[in-house]
Amino acid sequence: MSFNGDLEHFPLVDVIQLLHMTSKTGILYLKCLKGESQLVFHEGFFVSANHLNSSVRIGTVLVDMKAITAEQLDQALIEQRNAGVNRKPLLATLIERGTIDKDTAFKGLEKLIEMTIVEVLTWASGTFSLDVSKEYVSDEYRYFPEKLHQEILLNVQGILMESLRIYDEKMRDGTLSKIFFTEQSCNSSAPPETDPGTTEITADLLGLDALDTISRKIPDVFIGLKDFDPVDEHRQAVIRALPETTVDLQEQLVSFLVNTSAPAVSKLASPVTAIVLLTQNELLSHALTAVCKHENMFIFASDEEFGLDTVIEQSLGRDLHPVLIIDFPHDNDAKRLLALMRQKVSAYPQISILITACCQTWCDISMDALGAGTRAIIPRPCSLCHENSYVSQMIAFLTGVGSFLTSIKPVPHVEVGHNFITAFNQLKLLSEPPEIALVLLQFAAVQFERALTFVVAKSEIIAEKSIGIIEAKANGPTAPLMFRIPLDGHSVLQEVIEKGRLYYGQRSDAVFTNVLFKEIGVPRSPKVLVVPLISRGKVIAVTYADFGAKPVSPPQINLLDALAQHAGSILDNALYRKNIEKSA
Repeated sequence: MSFNGDLEHFPLVDVIQLLHMTSKTGILYLKCLKGESQLVFHEGFFVSANHLNSSVRIGTVLVDMKAITAEQLDQALIEQRNAGVNRKPLLATLIERGTIDKDTAFKGLEKLIEMTIVEVLTWASGTFSLDVSKEYVSDEYRYFPEKLHQEILLNVQGILMESLRIYDEKMRDGTLSKIFFTEQSCNSSAPPETDPGTTEITADLLGLDALDTISRKIPDVFIGLKDFDPVDEHRQAVIRALPETTVDLQEQLVSFLVNTSAPAVSKLASPVTAIVLLTQNELLSHALTAVCKHENMFIFASDEEFGLDTVIEQSLGRDLHPVLIIDFPHDNDAKRLLALMRQKVSAYPQISILITACCQTWCDISMDALGAGTRAIIPRPCSLCHENSYVSQMIAFLTGVGSFLTSIKPVPHVEVGHNFITAFNQLKLLSEPPEIALVLLQFAAVQFERALTFVVAKSEIIAEKSIGIIEAKANGPTAPLMFRIPLDGHSVLQEVIEKGRLYYGQRSDAVFTNVLFKEIGVPRSPKVLVVPLISRGKVIAVTYADFGAKPVSPPQINLLDALAQHAGSILDNALYRKNIEKSA
């Protein structure tokens, strides 16, 4: 699997979790205007890292940790240089000399990975791409001893959480710029950790694969880090895809991509669309990424089906409208991709699915694709169909496809609007708080899989009727659940009660994790809704809702908020009338 995208729209944390969940092996290249960093994965676990700052290397990390002295680092580096063809990785050299043990080596590597992650988290923008080339990855990692799976590779989540903790802490106290090394270690007189004149720096970092067989020579896997040149990146992508095309035509396409890469000044608002591209065509992937960046759209491009669900669901969780583009290659077995499209239509009815295909394939699949639920079929240039005019056709295609993609909007759920009108009219006939709260509960269940009413008491909330929690959603409201949640700690529930404002989102909440979810089960997505019912300025009940076992389906929160406010007004009027009747 190879994929690429924009860190501005698909954060590094999500990229790391995706690689971990899909058990991928490869080098994750992270690029920004400052340069390039790299994170290495083996079967979804961290293996190593390259920090874009050339002074941040494993030896310097160990010195900063006080695991070794600057003099010991100097001696190990000198021994490396004098070893010639028998040169061993730095970590292996330090262990063989008895300077450090394996546990210290692992801790140093963890620290280096954490520092690389924290550095990338500070970037305002950047791109990521995964390289799973066997030449650079797979052949090298066959040397990894199996026990590393217990010692370092299983620590991905721990490293990630520690990196986020460091980042948050340094952001709060304003010392993020001082995160890397002390002044003494930065000014160390230690020689470079790579031989002068060579850019191969990573064998040192991959020393763990030789910890149990010190005499074994492990091939290097990294090329040197370079300044990030977007023009050269476009040029290399075009040359790889069109090696036999004339230089003039290559440069025409490169020039177009360079001009397209910059985001349009008029389109700097937050993106609302997420393009998820499945294609084996490297040039199409690269070019559409440039177009989407110009149009301020999130884009994730992959050449493998596995992992698409994760990206779609993460997009939905950010309230983005996913547009899945499935590219049909020339002379490809269309049945498999049509089956994939049907599966995505069934699993995610709220997304839009587009197909791109060359003219030949378009003729063969068009009716089947439309019948299966695709929203549109886009003819795209094909180097096999139009070899002589491919570049001009590609430029014409890219010129128009951006505005078309921005015009794709989610289809409104007619059912939600109808249910809102029904609930709105129901409230006019009601006057008792339980009846009014039930209407809110039922309307929340229209857009969410699970919903639950809580009655607000003095120091706790009490679970009342529910939908979709202990019985199937189709069975409607159930009897009160009657479990209680104390209001003695900070939580979303308490915040909504104190402020009287609707909450929809996701965040770490101990009350949800330790109390609520133990009663009703953990939902698939952490995104939840909490709506207050207010009477006479006081919250008397709240409606909780989540998506249960299903993926997020962005709700119309404005309708829920409006209905809750209308319900509060209906309740206030009913109580006001009762008071008048009593005093008459």
